[in-house]
Amino acid sequence: MSSTGGVTAEAVGEIEETLSGPEQPSPRGVTGKSPTRIAMERLAKDKLFIVCTVIMLVLILAAIFAPLITNAMGIYHDLSQPGAPDPSQMLDVFGDQMPLVGPPDHGFTWAHPLGLAPGTGLDNFAVLLYGMRASLTVATIATVLSTILGVVLGLIAGFSRGAVDTVITFVIDLFLSFPVILMGIAITPIILSHFRTNQSGLNRAQFIAVVTILTVFGWMGLARLIRGQVLSLREREFILAAQVIGVPNRRILFKELLPNLVAPLVVATSMALPAFVATEAGFSYLGIGLNLSLGQTVNLAVQWWQAYPLYLWAPVVVITVIVLALNLIGDSIRDAFDPKTRR
Repeated sequence: MSSTGGVTAEAVGEIEETLSGPEQPSPRGVTGKSPTRIAMERLAKDKLFIVCTVIMLVLILAAIFAPLITNAMGIYHDLSQPGAPDPSQMLDVFGDQMPLVGPPDHGFTWAHPLGLAPGTGLDNFAVLLYGMRASLTVATIATVLSTILGVVLGLIAGFSRGAVDTVITFVIDLFLSFPVILMGIAITPIILSHFRTNQSGLNRAQFIAVVTILTVFGWMGLARLIRGQVLSLREREFILAAQVIGVPNRRILFKELLPNLVAPLVVATSMALPAFVATEAGFSYLGIGLNLSLGQTVNLAVQWWQAYPLYLWAPVVVITVIVLALNLIGDSIRDAFDPKTRR
């Protein structure tokens, strides 16, 4: 039996066991959670997020299946369609142009739940469905395109040094100085004069023009956000290590930096969509947007608001619900991805 300074090996072992305490079994079934999984779990518990998501899903499905719904109900958003009724049979053509069916002068009817449009005889519910379809389509396309443009330029500006960053930052500031509404007002007369005799070409040109304006003047905020995030990430150890071993810059941007920007990207995208919906509605209300959209419906209904309030309030309420629901969804996503929030 060996000893060290008068203390035996068995005594040393007993002392170490006493100090370390009894051996604890390792926990089973305990795994770490990624930030994305934590955010998804927080969203699943957010009742406001769930309610707003359900509302938006209903509206989106109604917009997608607008042709099926209108065909099933026998209502029309365009009286030039085959089988559409004659407006003279549905309007008081010798009087105030008010509809002879439904509100405001007649009772409710399931055939036309929101009544008919004065002056045209179009079904308000059909126009609302197709207008919502057009507005959501424009806003979605503009959101996707502006997000791609903002992400790419933000990554390049934040990762680059010197002249490239300076030029991109100057371009961002330059575009931020242009008012979007003013650009729409300036471009619309050119489009109208060019396609005045071609209605289908005019509709297509208006659609492309609105999407282009929203995209070109909607990417700067996201680009600034991404640039700021990249400036703080490019000095991190994993980025410096990738540069040392010779990883190409393109791979660093899209394989190393971009995955670390998922949270701010999701938040920014969720907040941009309602902004584009409201902007497109504003364009159409001013007469520089689409011929058939929620904003254009509001524009046509303004002159009838005293005699026929439902004609105006139906699209206004729909726009309000869409923008409010999307904003609340964006707030919930932002709170879910923010580690400092405990809602």
